[in-house]
Amino acid sequence: MVIRYAKRDELDRVNELRRVVNDVHVEGRPDIFTPGFCKELHDHVYTMFESEDSDIIVALADDVICGFASVQYILKPKTPFQYERKFYRIEEFCVDEAFRRRGVATAMIDFCKSKAKAKGFERVEIDVWEFNEGARACYEAAGFKVYRRFMEMDI
Repeated sequence: MVIRYAKRDELDRVNELRRVVNDVHVEGRPDIFTPGFCKELHDHVYTMFESEDSDIIVALADDVICGFASVQYILKPKTPFQYERKFYRIEEFCVDEAFRRRGVATAMIDFCKSKAKAKGFERVEIDVWEFNEGARACYEAAGFKVYRRFMEMDI
C-alpha cells in the first residue's frame, strides 16, 4: 500500500469516494444534507487541491485509489476568548468499502500525523457525525478522542 499526495488526474476517483461519503451523510441526516453530488461539491476537491492551505491525500492498493483524506492547515489567531490555535484538520476521510479492515485508514492517519508534525502542528483534528458509528469507532481506534461536542434539541 502507498500513501501519498494526490495528483490532479486522480481527483475524479477521489470524487467517487467523496460521493459515497456524501451519501452516508444524506442517509444519516436527511434533514441537514441534500441528496446528489452537485457541481459545488464536485469542484470543492479541486479548490482544496490548488490551495496552499490544504491537500488531498490518497491511499493506493494494487494501483487502485482505495482511500482519501482532504486536509486543511488551520491557524486561528488569538482572540480575547482563546489562545492562538494551529492545527491540521482532516476535513473528509474515506476508505472504499471493499478495502476496509486492511490497515488503509491506519496508514492514512499515520501519514497525516507525520505530515502534521513535519509542518509544525501540535494536533490533528477530525469531526464525525454521531450517527456514523463505523467512522467513530475507526477514529477512536486510531487514537482520536472527543474534546468537544455539539448538541441539539428539537423544538
